[in-house]
Amino acid sequence: MGDVLQFDDVTVRRGDKAILDSMTWSVEEGERWVVLGPNGAGKTTVAALAAARMHPTGGRVVVLGEELGKVDVFELRPRIGLSSASLADRIPRSERVIDVVLTASYGMTGRWRESYEQLDIGRARDLLAAFGMAGFSERLFGTLSEGERKRVQIARALMTDPELLILDEPGAGLDLGGREELVAALGELAADVTSPVLVLVTHHVEEIPPGFTDGLLLREGQVVAAGELESVMTPQHLSATFGLDLVVERHGSRFAARALAGEPGVHEARAAH
Repeated sequence: MGDVLQFDDVTVRRGDKAILDSMTWSVEEGERWVVLGPNGAGKTTVAALAAARMHPTGGRVVVLGEELGKVDVFELRPRIGLSSASLADRIPRSERVIDVVLTASYGMTGRWRESYEQLDIGRARDLLAAFGMAGFSERLFGTLSEGERKRVQIARALMTDPELLILDEPGAGLDLGGREELVAALGELAADVTSPVLVLVTHHVEEIPPGFTDGLLLREGQVVAAGELESVMTPQHLSATFGLDLVVERHGSRFAARALAGEPGVHEARAAH
């Protein structure tokens, strides 16, 4: 099958500043990508383009076979699941959890006069159960913890059975326990062959769930490295991405990184050899 996402020489500018600078990237069926980089690297812009929520200033973006600028994005967006901070901010805190998930069917946030079939309600409940939220369906969204809200948002993003699921920093604001619960849930999602193509945006190496296959490293709007996770998650690539000499470790299916303090820097050590 063809690419799910294709960025060809993509540039996004805000005034004189290039948020993305001549970026080329592709995502294929069955892949699970993590987009990693420091604050200001352009990660959220990549997510917005991939979710058809933004158009590039230059270059070509193709999402699910449709080129942005040549397609009705309101027809394309229901094929894409999105969880992001900007979307979460629009969810009424007085909304029932079950309705937070259900309203994704209409691309809305907040119940109005729309009606749902029992099939829709059943799917929403099944998705909440899949993320450990079965007992929360009647709770108000605003009464949930941050970790619980994140899981509800991912259930919502899956409501329309999307072909592409984009998660923009789902671990932001979570404590250690909440983060680990979320990573475990995303690992289960990644392992499910029926799941959509996944693109996870983060700036923490520790938030990469098991089962993710590929990585895109960004710095100042440019690609540092892209490809299979094993080849991307190296000290050299991550040090260049974050502008800091790093040690990268792997513990089972998880990665960790720390500064190389009190020892020769990665770049210095490499030069010495």
